[in-house]
Formats: sequence, structure tokens, C-alpha cells
Amino acid sequence: MDNILFFIALAVLLVYAFAKLRFELHMMQLNSYRNDRYFKWLKTNLILSTRVLEVIVLVITGIIILLASPVVSSVLFILLFGLLAWLLFIKKQKKPVVFTKRAQRLFGLTFGLSVIVALVYFFVTGKTLCSLWVGGFVLLLSFVFIAIANVLIAPIEKSINNWYYNDAKKILADRPDLIIIGITGSYGKTSTKHFLYRILSEKYNVLMTPGSYNTTMGVIKTVREELQATHQVFIVEMGAKQPNDIKEICDLVHPQIGILTAVGEQHLESFKTIQNVQKTKFELIDALPSGGLAVLNADYEFIANRPVADRETALYSSDNEKVDFYIKDISYSARGSAFSVYQKGKHLADFETKLLGSYNLSNILAGYIVARHLGVPDSSVAFAVKKLEPVQHRLEVKVHPNGVTVIDDAFNSNPVGSGMALAVLKAIEGQRKIIITPGMIELGEKQEYYNTLLGEQIAESCDYAILVGKNITLPIMKGLKNKNYPDNKIYVAQNFKDAVNHLGGMTRAGDVLLYENDLPDTYEL
Repeated sequence: MDNILFFIALAVLLVYAFAKLRFELHMMQLNSYRNDRYFKWLKTNLILSTRVLEVIVLVITGIIILLASPVVSSVLFILLFGLLAWLLFIKKQKKPVVFTKRAQRLFGLTFGLSVIVALVYFFVTGKTLCSLWVGGFVLLLSFVFIAIANVLIAPIEKSINNWYYNDAKKILADRPDLIIIGITGSYGKTSTKHFLYRILSEKYNVLMTPGSYNTTMGVIKTVREELQATHQVFIVEMGAKQPNDIKEICDLVHPQIGILTAVGEQHLESFKTIQNVQKTKFELIDALPSGGLAVLNADYEFIANRPVADRETALYSSDNEKVDFYIKDISYSARGSAFSVYQKGKHLADFETKLLGSYNLSNILAGYIVARHLGVPDSSVAFAVKKLEPVQHRLEVKVHPNGVTVIDDAFNSNPVGSGMALAVLKAIEGQRKIIITPGMIELGEKQEYYNTLLGEQIAESCDYAILVGKNITLPIMKGLKNKNYPDNKIYVAQNFKDAVNHLGGMTRAGDVLLYENDLPDTYEL
């Protein structure tokens, strides 16, 4: 009987080990497999509810093993560690862990290191429940093992990545006819990529990096697996989490056209200053060849004030008539938006779109400039613009059968985008205007300032505010109080599920809901 219970307990421990190490792998993956970023996250997330529960389970099982019979100890061990595994398995993830080849290698090495440490103790002490308890204790330190494994495996990963990089570079070198367009910016780059893809597809066979594939390895994967001989244009979204990230992608693809959608105070937590953000984003523009086209959003100070030499430039704006291309005569209706495009005082074209929000129109304008440069007729652009669909979770409007209108702007809220989303909420037809938001993150020292400002903007635009998270939304609450917003119009939810449950009991036909921002898994733990 004892042997049977021992092996059941061992099986439960192995299942728990898989769940625990999968969680650590997920966090490492979300931090781009960089130990510095992972430890920065760990610094504020070391004491989690799950880790506290692990400590409690270890204390309880340790005491029981010392005091109770082997049978009682084994049963309790199986139940409690089974509970820990179950809690980890049922935890919902907005962006699930992806077991890529790299993730598999890192997971395998981490698991191996953990097992080796546990086996050493096992061989010394023998087949006892106490040795399994030590295995549970080892797993409490799983964050240490995955960091060590990440260091040990780094030379192998570098060698593999270099092979993939050179292979993709060779593929691109064999396509000198391919028109390559780079897109970057603090925000707006994914929407602009999708809009440009749809517009250029009226004339060209176009490939774009899918989803949020905006890293070097994401671009390499797209080139190696999706680029065909028939493609004429390749649109490359370029993201950056540190300086030289964009330069690395540019050194691979060598873009001829570059679009810079924004330089804003997003990700200041990583870049520290707006000047660092500017320098990194302009790595795309600096990489363009002599005579290449730089399409620059002049609505942002740190784009407009940066001189560009030896390249054709097209400055664009949603309202500034002093730049090269700008938008006028904007009107909104239940069908969407209508607007006109001008170039230095000359009327060029009129467009209609189902999209709302001035930043969507600005992103369309960037696409139009490139399309015009590549000879796509205005009539074809107008047709494509009319057919554009909102990019998922980016000011996406849906009217539900119950008469409630939902504006989904949950992807990466930022100071500019959130202000524009609130402007749309205020202008759209409806009864009560309700916002659900946890606020904005990764804004460094200015995070409190911008969330306080968001609270003030909410007070001027919304009839009811649901704030997700008590501590993280304190600056929003401060902004609401600055505008004397009534307490009975505010609900502070513990989490997103609590917010949705509260909504379910209060919404009615005619309400308009704005979902503004959604915290990534590394913030909701």
C-alpha cells in the first residue's frame, strides 16, 4: 500500500512540476527570453498568491510527514500538490505559452536541472515521502532554475538564430525586385500595417508579417515560411524593446520605404526617456537607402523635430495643414467616417470608411501616401479604404443583439489612443457611456501622471466608470476626484471577471461600453 501511494504521489509531483515550470516558461517567454527583463518582472512579482500557497502547502505537508503515519502523509501530499497543479492548469491566459522549438529546449533543460537536484537528494535518502517533499521545495525555486537554464542554453540559441538569420538573408538577397516597407512607432504600427496591406493589394501581391510578429525572429519566420516568388511587396512591422532592435531587423530586410507612426511616451519603463524612444524608432528611417521614402507622422513632436537628410520625406498629419499631407473635412456617422486628403493645399481625394477615430484616419493616410508613391490609383485606394475592417481590439465597434454597443480598444492603451477612444465614446450615439479599464502601464515615471489625466478625461466623457484593480487604478481615481466625479458612478473591480459580472447586472439597451486596455499576463497574477 505504501509503495502504491508513493508512486501516486510521485506522479502528482511530476504533473505539478510540469504545470509550475510551464508557468515560469510562460513568464520568461513574455519577457522575450531575456533574464534582465525576467528578473525585473520577478522583482515586483516574486511574492504571488500561487507562491504563497506553495509555501503554505510545503509547511503543512512537511509537518504532517514528521508527525503522521506514512499513509496519512501520502494522501495529504497527493491532495495538496494535486490542488496546486490544478490551480496552475485552470489559470486563464490572455496570450498562452507557445511551445516553440526554443521553448521546448528551455523547458526540457529547466525540467532536467530540477530533476537532477531532486534525484541527488533521492539517492541519498532513499524512496521516502520526504524526498518527494524536497522535490516540491525545489520547484518553489523554479524561477532560479529557468534563469540558469536560459544562460546555459544561450550559446546554442545564438547559433541556431544565426543560422536562421543567414538563411532568411539569403532568401531576401535572391529577391532584389521585392519592395520592402518597414513600419514602426510607439503605437499605430499594427493598424497601419493591416490598412496598407489591404490598400496595396489592389495592385500588388503583398505579404505582411502576421499578427504581432514584429521581432527579428518573427520576421525571419515569415521570410522562411511564407515569402513566395510571386510576392511583389513585403510589409514588415518592427517592434523594439531596447535600442538596436529595429536596426537588427533593418539589417536583415533592407527596407526601401519606412513609415513612422508615432514617437510617444509608451514603454518609458524600458527606454527611460522619450529621446531614447525617438532614437530607437528612427533606426528604421536611418536605415533607408539614399532616395528612399520616409513617411513621418508630424503630429508627434519627436518625429517633427528630427531632421532627415538624403531621403525623400512625406510628413503627414490629421489636422496640421502646414505639412505635406493632411486630412480635412472629417465627419462621423453611424456608418463610420468620411474625410478628405490634401497635399500642400491641393485637394487629392475623398474617402469613406467604417472606421472611427482620428488615429485610424491618420493610419489610413500613411497607407495612402505609400500607395500613391507606388502608383496605386486613388479610385482603387478609395475602394480598399471603404472595405477596411477594424483591427481586432483596436477601436473595434460591435452592436450586440441586446442593444448594447461595445467599443473594444483593449490592445495596448496609450495616452494618445485612450484620449481618442474617449472622444469616440463621447461622440457616438447612445444612452449611458461606460468605460471598463485598468489604466495604462509601462509609462515609467509618467505612469501616474497619465493615468490621473485619464481619470480626468473619463470624468468628462463617461456616465459610469468601472476600474479594474484597486491599487493600479488609484491614479485614475485621483483624476476622477479632481473633477468631482460622483462615487456612486464608480465601481472598482477586483479583476476583469468581477468587472464583467458587475456589467451584467447593470447594462441595458442603448448603453455604449468602452473596453480600454487589457493588462498582459505578466501584470495579472
